[in-house]
Amino acid sequence: MADAPQSICILGGGFGGLYTALRLSRLPWEGTPPTITLVDCNDRFLFLPLLYELVTDELQTWEIAPPYAELLAGTPVQFRQAGVTAIDLDQHRVNLSDGLTLTYDYLVLALGGTTPMHLAPGVAEHALAFRTLQDAYQLKERLRLLEASEADKIRVAVVGGGYSGVELACKVAEHLGDRGRVRLVELSDTILRTSPEHNREVAQTALSDLGVWVDLETAVDNVTADTISLTFREQTDILPVDLVLWTVGTQVNEAIAHLPLKHNERQQVVVQPTLEAIDRPGVYALGDVADCRDAEGQQVPATAQVALQQADFVGWNIWAAMGDRPQLPFRYTPMGEMMTLGTSRATLTGLGLQLDGELAYVARRLAYLYRMPTFSHQVRVGLNWMTKPLRDILSA
Repeated sequence: MADAPQSICILGGGFGGLYTALRLSRLPWEGTPPTITLVDCNDRFLFLPLLYELVTDELQTWEIAPPYAELLAGTPVQFRQAGVTAIDLDQHRVNLSDGLTLTYDYLVLALGGTTPMHLAPGVAEHALAFRTLQDAYQLKERLRLLEASEADKIRVAVVGGGYSGVELACKVAEHLGDRGRVRLVELSDTILRTSPEHNREVAQTALSDLGVWVDLETAVDNVTADTISLTFREQTDILPVDLVLWTVGTQVNEAIAHLPLKHNERQQVVVQPTLEAIDRPGVYALGDVADCRDAEGQQVPATAQVALQQADFVGWNIWAAMGDRPQLPFRYTPMGEMMTLGTSRATLTGLGLQLDGELAYVARRLAYLYRMPTFSHQVRVGLNWMTKPLRDILSA
């Protein structure tokens, strides 16, 4: 009787999980290939760096959030839409919210993170996060209602001066135009602390041009339905606000945070350079949930760009482990940094280039098109982008 095929269970269908599954599906398996199961609570993959364009109607849902069924068609990867309720590392079992229990030989932890909404009173009740499709839809609806109101000015506070906060502030400010009063609140003394100087300077100019107030060294003490309490150098002001957008921090999924693995202070799983958990062979972690130092010993950031590169190594290393081949240590190659700063403006630094304005906007779009998960989706989206100007003319 032939041995049952080994099974690989991938938890999370973001950049880390989906791209690992696709990588595994393309590798040359000897004999009976393993069963590959991808689990995610949503039915669609989300290309998160383009979520801002959904709010401003620059892009459509199908472009940035194609269904897993479409992306995995023609591959041996099985998709299961469900949440993860429990993981038993000793028994190699994963319990899902639909009642199914999966068993595995190799486990990939790629559940990503959530935005912590407990960092100040009132945030969970009154502020909006911006990380999921549902968040984008909710923001669009709130903006629609505010614009339909009789209010003379629409007051928006964006909390967090990192990449997400800056990009969101620019998009919202440009969308609201003269009617908007957008405020960017940052606890440290600068926005985009980890960003290249060129990108930071371009972003600061864009925020200024769009009329966004930037409050540095400012803490949020409280949020209510129509106010935000801010403290700057021991002076507290309570300001009226119509909408608070919260972009601060990342919280590791609870199912992973409670696993009997070595974690750092942020509850990320500590991994070897091969991305295998240091204290549990056969368990790999990547993306937001992994505390990773690469082959050169450098701490890698938890970004989409890193997760994409890690997925190649996780897929390869599982394939290597199953074939008694040596695993490869992850080597991170920084490919630059891109940000959108409005509907026709962006900044880009990397690979010897420094771009801003419309040229950076186009370059950013093309770079993300290239990183779309499948060739067929790249073609569909690329054709749609190329023909959009003609369609706009014909519909005018």
